[in-house]
Amino acid sequence: MTNPLDDSRLGRYVETPVAGEVVRAFVPPPLPPTPPIELLPLLERLSKAERALGRLDGIATLLPRQELFLYMYVRKEAVLSSQIEGTQSTLTDLLRFETDAQAGQPIDDVQEVSNYVDALMYGLERVEQLPLSLRLIREMHLRLLQSGRGNAKSPGEFRRTQNWIGGTRPGNALFVPPPTTELMNCLDALESFIHERESRLPAIIKAGLLHVQFETIHPFLDGNGRIGRLLVTLYLCVNGVLHKPLLYLSLFLKAHRADYYRLLQEVREHGAWEAWLEFFLDGVAETANQAFDAATRIVDLFKRDRERIGSESDRVSSALRVHDLLQQTPYVTSALLVVRTGLSAPTINSALVDLSRLGVVEEVTGRLRGRVFSYKAYLDILNEGTEPLTEPASG
Repeated sequence: MTNPLDDSRLGRYVETPVAGEVVRAFVPPPLPPTPPIELLPLLERLSKAERALGRLDGIATLLPRQELFLYMYVRKEAVLSSQIEGTQSTLTDLLRFETDAQAGQPIDDVQEVSNYVDALMYGLERVEQLPLSLRLIREMHLRLLQSGRGNAKSPGEFRRTQNWIGGTRPGNALFVPPPTTELMNCLDALESFIHERESRLPAIIKAGLLHVQFETIHPFLDGNGRIGRLLVTLYLCVNGVLHKPLLYLSLFLKAHRADYYRLLQEVREHGAWEAWLEFFLDGVAETANQAFDAATRIVDLFKRDRERIGSESDRVSSALRVHDLLQQTPYVTSALLVVRTGLSAPTINSALVDLSRLGVVEEVTGRLRGRVFSYKAYLDILNEGTEPLTEPASG
């Protein structure tokens, strides 16, 4: 077994002046780790992760409306990833914000989550023309911080000043990333590792290594955690492990955030890559299985409700039209439905009354005017695990 304290896996410290004090900033060694990762003890976990991803990828191709599942799943990931950074927005807040229904949380919180959706979708489209690279990472970061609280933190630009993680100042920080004099060397080495083939490491293993290295380099003034989590899914898609970007680790990392931060630090301090990879592979398998389960239940729900509308509704045609739109937008108003379906307002209102009677939709405002209807059973599945953190963490 590799000695976790092997010096050749450890980085070096560089003394650097910050805000009137001299701190020791950490410079990680380039990937892949030396001595090499011991894959044999990881094979069982790797196999479980690969099987779970394969099963998830398989059901994605069977979904009748896979673009809808992807649409919602991306938004769930955006909420979770932003919660790890300290926002209090829920999936409900985001969906109501996007459909111009009442947003429940401060606008900055919801805007940050909305920006994450934009950055993620942009990255997924952009990798079809541009390699996964520092340039693409900067472009996604620009989208991530384009508005809201982060727009003063140099969107789309690698930092030109020292940052730190934890603590009130660099001198008492938990961790100080590489100084600006070392930053581009670290990033160039990271980009080289993205594209190298000599190590012959499985793509899932490489994705786990890349995530930690990016978090350790911490190249931006803000948004590092969100971009670092996004990189995992992008890398797996680019390398053909996933055909649809349905793996998002934020739910797992949110649930195990103390272990997550501890293991990141143990890699930096002790070169303990195998312990991190055990955790990471467990997270991939658990996350993929949860997504598979959610997809299966959503497909069953849509099928069940369509059958019920067909057999019990008094207005089958218009109710099915509304149900079809609810799959795309689980929060709707009568005015939105009129625009999207082309049906008249009286027809829409009658269909909503019928769907409420059947228990498919429920009105959520309690008002007589400006009412908002939700597809509650669908939202219940999507909302699993998206309650805000009680103690915001920094990532």
